[in-house]
Amino acid sequence: MTTRDTGAGDSADETGTRETRRGVERRDVLKSGISLAAIAGVAGCLSGDDSEETTTAAADDGGGDDSETSGETTESGGSDGETTNVAIVSSPAGFGDQAFNDLALQGLQTAAEEYDIEIQQVEETNQSNYQTVQSRLAESTNPDYDLVVLVSYNHTQALQTNAEAYPDQNWMLINDSIDQPNVAGYTWANHQMSFQAGVLAGTMTTRELSYEGNSLDPETSTVGFVGGVDGSLINAFERSYRAGVEWVDENVDVTVGYIGNYTDTQTANNIATSQYDAGADIVYHAAAAAGQGVFQAAQDANRFAIGVDADQSVTLPEYEDVIMGSAVKYINEGTYEVAEATVQDNWSAVQGANILGLEEEAVRVVLGQAVGGELPDVVTENLEAAREAIINGDVTVPCSASGC
Repeated sequence: MTTRDTGAGDSADETGTRETRRGVERRDVLKSGISLAAIAGVAGCLSGDDSEETTTAAADDGGGDDSETSGETTESGGSDGETTNVAIVSSPAGFGDQAFNDLALQGLQTAAEEYDIEIQQVEETNQSNYQTVQSRLAESTNPDYDLVVLVSYNHTQALQTNAEAYPDQNWMLINDSIDQPNVAGYTWANHQMSFQAGVLAGTMTTRELSYEGNSLDPETSTVGFVGGVDGSLINAFERSYRAGVEWVDENVDVTVGYIGNYTDTQTANNIATSQYDAGADIVYHAAAAAGQGVFQAAQDANRFAIGVDADQSVTLPEYEDVIMGSAVKYINEGTYEVAEATVQDNWSAVQGANILGLEEEAVRVVLGQAVGGELPDVVTENLEAAREAIINGDVTVPCSASGC
């Protein structure tokens, strides 16, 4: 297969289905009212009164026995009824990641600007504590939480017990779902956006580009991938990224490495550095906060990288010179939507498994705010062609939104 410049017709031998969302239609208000750039300022802790356990330092999955509660309450007078109390519990990466966790929090904060909502932010980076943290929030009476948002599939095992044990507590689970009437499961099509990231990398690795001392070597035709935990979810990022690269040019090599967690920036840096040294000129990461180590490696190697979850050229402007683009998912829109449904006593609109992808305009690749303007038109042409092919079912993206 030669380098693809425009349409998806060359993939007519591939067949597939498109991911569809079960549940509520995407509201018009969500298409215009929430800015990804706003998450750059979202790192502070919000508070509650008593029974929440919080680990304030981001650590690896094995840490986090010390706990404390801290922060302040966010509220607004936007509704006429009683105050709606919402708690949000972090993934092991913790808040302040300028990506996954901060996006989830931002959606709640936007909802709090429009409705009478108070938010309790609970940072817990030790997955072994999740069952206890969840049950404490469900049992809390001061305040009594109308909704508990759980960031990441890492909460799934604990929630399988707690969703049944506390049937009157409504939960939002991000990146997974549980078949219980009190759970709204929201999974973004990580595989579709990662395929698009592969299209970006595959398109550019055979081309010349120079920006602020960073450059591509079209002779190498090698790109890289750095993942967090080597498991089903991140494997979907990797395999779909590979497929996107191959959709453009099957002769491009893809090197892969895994960190083992989502917080170790040094290991991420070491893996990415080895990939750049081996000839990769673009590396895509799916490693949450640890991914900042990839960007540092790109700067040191004078190469480029692709971010994840948020437009990281905006949320991490110190790396904008190497961030070619980012595979973005609008998690903030999902948390806003569930918070709004909770305020409006419309749980049935969000309950169940909700899959959000390219067709719903819930994921996409955005070009970097600095580097993006330097990229040739073929990049946007290939991204649009791939998007249409996926939506039309002409391309089958490996794995699924929830993993491989």
